[in-house]
Amino acid sequence: MERKVWLLVIVASLGYFVDIYDLVLFNVVKKESLEAIGLSGAALVDYDTFLFNCQMGGMLLGGLLWGILGDKRGRVQVLFGSILLYSLANVANAFVVDTFWYSVCRIVAGIGLAGELGAGITLVVESMPRTKRGWGTMIIVTFGALGAVVASLVGGKGAAIAAALGLDVMGWQMAYIVGGVLGLVLLALRAGAFESGMFKHAQELTDIQKGNFFALFRSRASALKYVASIAIGLPVWYVIGVLVNKSNLLAPALGVQGEVKVGESVMWSYIGLSIGDLLSGVLSQLLRSRKKVILLYLVFLSVAVVAFLFDRDMSLPWFYIMCLILGTTTGFWALFVTVASEQFGTNLRSTVTNTAPNFVRGAVIPITLSFMALREGLGDVPAALIVGAVCIGLSLWATLHVEETFHKDLDHVEPH
Repeated sequence: MERKVWLLVIVASLGYFVDIYDLVLFNVVKKESLEAIGLSGAALVDYDTFLFNCQMGGMLLGGLLWGILGDKRGRVQVLFGSILLYSLANVANAFVVDTFWYSVCRIVAGIGLAGELGAGITLVVESMPRTKRGWGTMIIVTFGALGAVVASLVGGKGAAIAAALGLDVMGWQMAYIVGGVLGLVLLALRAGAFESGMFKHAQELTDIQKGNFFALFRSRASALKYVASIAIGLPVWYVIGVLVNKSNLLAPALGVQGEVKVGESVMWSYIGLSIGDLLSGVLSQLLRSRKKVILLYLVFLSVAVVAFLFDRDMSLPWFYIMCLILGTTTGFWALFVTVASEQFGTNLRSTVTNTAPNFVRGAVIPITLSFMALREGLGDVPAALIVGAVCIGLSLWATLHVEETFHKDLDHVEPH
């Protein structure tokens, strides 16, 4: 395979690494940063949920924006535009002094973050041979997930880093600055990125619509295929949004012996996610199937969720091991994004590949709100169990209804 294709995979992997770093950073530094701008107690809890939803809502909007632009203007332009936007937003976030500007920064950062994964995956699947593109997407997501680990470490050591550099900023501010600077450095590395041949070929066709989101709903079959492409990924963000990001709320109900830190939960779950993505990618290539592996992971995930929610009096180390296991069982994220990218033609591929993962990320808003509403009357464990059952059930249905795309030729366009 051409050296430049593997360079593209490496650059896309670095891009997703920075993407994940910035995506989870808020959950690592939220307590410190919100206390710094004057929030505490119930106001802090309520506002951290609001800010997280601002970020995820921004990603939902950004997925649509960058997806359409990717099909109309090119995948490479999306890479440059999205990374510049979220890098600047994160640097600005380091200097917010009130809740209004914090909200603005999270929305803008979310919009920017939405373009990174979809554009990178689209470029890679269109540039690699059909039987090998799974290796490329596996590398991107496996390496990228480790960005969360670095975010957890930097978020906890931000003050020490600032002191070592002689900067008069707080630890959470330093963590945001590091994220922004990493993005701007990556922007320089992206200078050598090249456009895919399939996109160039599609651009020569003047009689087809490119990036028309509503074309995905031109028929019942197309609409169901698109909805199913999104629904496959719901359990991943159920685990991240509820079981991990709300782990400090769940811990008392589970009888965890010790104080649970969300940053630690995030770190261990994303280490697991990276391991899971690596294993799922290898299994998919060996079995020459994406659907079989996703179904297998959903079974393991169901068992892990039940074991997590019904275990009692866990020690703190065992709790974090369970976060690691949960993260591993959600390691079909790479396959989910690849399957979505392979479902539709070149003229709509960027739209689908960007919107599918970001609509799943946006779905964390109703997922977390449902959990928070149900826990008031039912309690934490029943609420988490019900929300999880719905997400996993929808994913099972969706996986059974999408096309197996391992051998599919992607050099085609969708009709009007």
